Amino acid sequence: MHASFLLRFRAFLYDYIFILLYMGVIFIISTFLFPELQHVFQESLLVAQLIGFFLLTFPVSVYFIICDSRLVGRTFGKKKMGIQVVHQDGQQLSLLHSLVRVILKFLPWELSHYLVYRFVDVGDEGVPFSLLIIIVYALIIVYILTAIFTKKKQSLYDLICKTEVVKNDDIP
Repeated sequence: MHASFLLRFRAFLYDYIFILLYMGVIFIISTFLFPELQHVFQESLLVAQLIGFFLLTFPVSVYFIICDSRLVGRTFGKKKMGIQVVHQDGQQLSLLHSLVRVILKFLPWELSHYLVYRFVDVGDEGVPFSLLIIIVYALIIVYILTAIFTKKKQSLYDLICKTEVVKNDDIP
């Protein structure tokens, strides 16, 4: 049985609790223990983007890559909701397969980080700001709509990666 969008969303909310806790730790460390870290974000757009990526996006992505692969089987939220990501043939994902899925899944998130850094730091050079906003929101909307309306409740990144999120309460 395929997991509904609502079930997937609830699982992500449980996982997001961990993400928020991690973000809180980063905030406390960068504000109180190493306040000079905040100045690094103001040096250049590239530096801010790279530091933000390695402090936030990379660790969160590693969590999802490892947990959704056959190494762990599912994230905390997916376990709580009794769902699991599998290949379309029913097999658990390899690390590489999970990596590609997570890259596509978090692409709008990372693009939005870029937009924030760019909004704060840069004018109208490079790719037009409004075009990036349209791309981010278009991806998010397509991801949600495909997860709601496709037969197997697959998001666009699931369709591309040939993965499915299925109901599976039997896995410990």
